[in-house]
Amino acid sequence: MSSVHLAILAPFIVAAIIPMIYPYTKKLHTGWFVLFVPASLFIFFISFLPMTTSGETMLLTLPWVPSLGIHFNLYVDGLSLLFALLITGIGTLVVFYSIYYLNKKSERLHHFYIYLLLFMGAMLGVVLSDNLITLYIFWELTSLASALLISYWFHRKESIYGAQKSMLITVFGGFAMLAGFCLLYAITGTFSLREIIDQLDVVVSSPLFIATMLLILLGAFTKSAQFPFHIWLPDAMAAPTPVSAYLHSATMVKAGIYLVARLTPIYGGSPEWFWILTIFGLLTLTWGSISAVRQKDLKGILAYSTVSQLGLVMCLLGVGSAPLLDPEFSIAVITTAVFHLISHATFKGSLFMTAGIIDHETGTRDIRKLGGLMAIMPITFTISAVGLAAMAGLPPFNGFISKEMFFTSMIKATERSFFGLGDVGLLLPIIAWIASIFTFLYCAVMFFKTFTGQFEPSSFKKPVHEAPLGLLISPLILGSLVIIFGLFPNVLANTIVKPTVESVLPTLPPGQISVMLSLWHGVNTELMMTIGVVCLGSVLFIFMKKWQNLALYKRDRDPLHWFYDQGLIGLTATSQAITRTQMTGRLRDYFAYMIIFILALLAWTFSYTNAWSFRIDHMTDIPWFMYIAALIFIAATIALPFIKQRLTLIIFAGIIGYMMALFFALFRAPDLVLTQLLVETVTVVLLVLAFRHLPEITKEIRSKKTKVFHIAISAAVGLFVTVIAISAYSFGTEIGLRSISDYYIENVYELGGGTNMVNVILVDFRGLDTMLEVLVLGIVALAVIMLVKHRFKGGEDV
Repeated sequence: MSSVHLAILAPFIVAAIIPMIYPYTKKLHTGWFVLFVPASLFIFFISFLPMTTSGETMLLTLPWVPSLGIHFNLYVDGLSLLFALLITGIGTLVVFYSIYYLNKKSERLHHFYIYLLLFMGAMLGVVLSDNLITLYIFWELTSLASALLISYWFHRKESIYGAQKSMLITVFGGFAMLAGFCLLYAITGTFSLREIIDQLDVVVSSPLFIATMLLILLGAFTKSAQFPFHIWLPDAMAAPTPVSAYLHSATMVKAGIYLVARLTPIYGGSPEWFWILTIFGLLTLTWGSISAVRQKDLKGILAYSTVSQLGLVMCLLGVGSAPLLDPEFSIAVITTAVFHLISHATFKGSLFMTAGIIDHETGTRDIRKLGGLMAIMPITFTISAVGLAAMAGLPPFNGFISKEMFFTSMIKATERSFFGLGDVGLLLPIIAWIASIFTFLYCAVMFFKTFTGQFEPSSFKKPVHEAPLGLLISPLILGSLVIIFGLFPNVLANTIVKPTVESVLPTLPPGQISVMLSLWHGVNTELMMTIGVVCLGSVLFIFMKKWQNLALYKRDRDPLHWFYDQGLIGLTATSQAITRTQMTGRLRDYFAYMIIFILALLAWTFSYTNAWSFRIDHMTDIPWFMYIAALIFIAATIALPFIKQRLTLIIFAGIIGYMMALFFALFRAPDLVLTQLLVETVTVVLLVLAFRHLPEITKEIRSKKTKVFHIAISAAVGLFVTVIAISAYSFGTEIGLRSISDYYIENVYELGGGTNMVNVILVDFRGLDTMLEVLVLGIVALAVIMLVKHRFKGGEDV
């Protein structure tokens, strides 16, 4: 196991240790013990920068389930390293911020940091995994950890609602993504991303190509809050602010972005991939920016702004996904996407933290109650001003550079003719410009409504003052990076951005990719578009009172939430109706449902595979006493439905069991004989002890239809078991296959290392089955212990 494997497992290991050390950390905030994990991991991953900067990559293999092609393989390149640095770097700042944000006396800190570390480890697993199944496992772990963090304040109804919504939507997308991964395996015979990319021609020519694309994009869109699946993100703001700053601005919501970037070498170049990403990206960008303007809560504004910014990056990944058609254009567009990804993590992380500071110090995030905080909280004001200016795309901050590059990409797209861009390409810069106007507007609303105006102390339940230094350090660092990356963007050009672009576009020669970033692009169309954004956005803000009474502005809740709520109501009602139909309280009904399903599955399988075969000429002669034993067995079985006394019923059931033991003896299986005799004896004794306390069997009135239905099911079961047995024997003899028993005879000693065939089959060849049986028995034993332990004294259990 490599050091990178250990780096992924480290958060999980520390999460397991926290419950043990938590009782001893009551005097010191638990966050101080957790802080070293992301900090040390960040330093560890920085050490890979020289490798990726030089264009090298690293593939680390670790077999896991080789028979299924599942391995814990890790791949380190520019793209995975960028996300690993974001996860650990932002994670370090978030943990430090949470130490001062969460009160150690009133919060369940051990729960919070366990969930946070689980999420951190899962995200590292997602971005570093080369195996699709391993990636999927970590992907779903991020959904689980995210739901646990969102519901951290579980006593609040909105926290539970937000956690449930995020889980349902992202896990639904995850299942679709898993189906896409399985189809890719069916096409290529491997789960390895590297090997799938090597078989690109096979994937593209497959009739399943579009199906895999759509299923995987469904997973990416749900995770990265793309329209119309974005509705879970605003409700996730019920989580504590450190969670929002970490999961919903810098890491989890970018998992879908990562997946799209990672799979661009496979799907990039296809018109379907290009247009799906471009259209949904622009739609998400526009819808998110308009929705953000309607919000009255600081975190609500930031949530929809995150949706909008994610749409921008997704659009860029779509527009730049065809490097073989226009290499220079694709390099410029993907460079924009990568740089904005970094910029967004810095300014959005700082803004979430300052929103948390305002809430922490004033007791509210409602912009209708806030105002005049500029003089009261000058440091928070300065950090927020920098972050909001960057998000609005104003110089000299990093958001201005990426926004100008975004405009350039959209303008240059109009000059391209591939995939029909010449017909509708003009719409791209227009839509991008309109969305940018609303982006500027919600930034202005957040800034002026929070920090300017008259400060009214009576509007707040507690004295308002500047936050302590501990709360300010993390957003100060992120705000400083916003300025540094704006003034000196080429600090990232060759160390981070270029290796990432090379990873997204591996089909291009590394020497062809060059990255040069600059704050000033001269007086050009893009600058004029920015001036237009500022002017028109300012006009809309100045005359806001004229249009804020519109129904669109007053309705801050996204109308798409209605579809989710109604869908959930319908799903609940349907499940309740099905449950009422199935859960009748009668054991025979439950058996009927299960047997009908199994019979239908077997019938379909036999029909689909043409498995029916009937051949008895190879059967050995049956001795006369076997017929007698069979007749006794059949007679006892037929007699069961007609017996009215429980004791007699138990005796006849015992006869059937002992006759089965006799059959095992006749077929020379002494181990099975012993097992059957022991089980049957214990069962009969237990039944006798239990049934002697019950009243006599009362005659149950059943309709003829019910009786015929039950007889038909019973006959069908017997018929299918017989058909399966005959077909299994006949099919093997027809095509000359050796029997299963011959295989065991040849391999029991060599592969299992034992001479007792039955024991070796149970322990080695069927070891997993036996382990699960033992697990079930253990669960039953625990249940019995709990029932006995909690039994009420002197009366019946209730």
